[in-house]
Amino acid sequence: MNHQHEFTPEGQEDLKKWSDMITINVYPDAHDGEALATKANAVLENYKSHKGQVLRTSSVPRTPKQPAEHFIAVVFGRPNFIELAFARFQLVDGLGCSIVYSHRIYGEKISDQMSAWLKDNGAEKEKALMEWNEIPSPASLNKASG
Repeated sequence: MNHQHEFTPEGQEDLKKWSDMITINVYPDAHDGEALATKANAVLENYKSHKGQVLRTSSVPRTPKQPAEHFIAVVFGRPNFIELAFARFQLVDGLGCSIVYSHRIYGEKISDQMSAWLKDNGAEKEKALMEWNEIPSPASLNKASG
């Protein structure tokens, strides 16, 4: 819906109680690096306005063969869960996209548990996200949801 496509692993189909999710957002009006950076900055501000604690941001500079990419890591503390989101912004088939890997842990007073998960898994998940090159094209996503 609204150019957003969510995927959970087998066994996590209940969207009220998932632990891992990939979300692909398509930004149809972002066709170049500048527009993509504008979208990434808007998402960063949205995360902050929703009380997300930004853990890290970075950008991969453009090269003659590759447009710039952007990365945001943020954690959201809620009364009954903590959610960590790693967001990668890139151009796919000439359209701006974000690919977000999210991990949730449910319960109260679980910040130590999330910190341990981040320490054990964070670098590996970020690397996998930033190296993933088989992202579905925006056109194929629209066909799948249509």
